Amino acid sequence: MSERADVSPNLTEQGRGPAIARVATELIAWVAAPWALASWSVPAAVIAVVVLIGVPAIFATRGDKKQVLVAVPGWATITMMLVLIAAAVLGAWFAWPAWVAVLVTVLAVATVGTELPRWRWLARAP
Repeated sequence: MSERADVSPNLTEQGRGPAIARVATELIAWVAAPWALASWSVPAAVIAVVVLIGVPAIFATRGDKKQVLVAVPGWATITMMLVLIAAAVLGAWFAWPAWVAVLVTVLAVATVGTELPRWRWLARAP
């Protein structure tokens, strides 16, 4: 096995499949959460977009991304991902028809399942 312990599964061949589910879930969160918030408050919807896209773009765990602007411990990256997954699911249930929300929920469960190896690595990362 040629994998190094200092590199996340995210950056290996095994990380490609989970990355597809993760990116799909992130894209849904970026759309669904602001969409759900817009009927309540447009500024809240704008803030949601900035936070959901900006925070993970700026903060990352060393070894999990090729370029890290601000290094954070692994638990922080796991927390950011859980927030994105929750935003996708809750946003879908509040903004879209139930059948779409069910599909998003299934994708979210699949994402959590495929992310577990990465999250185990992140839990051990400094």
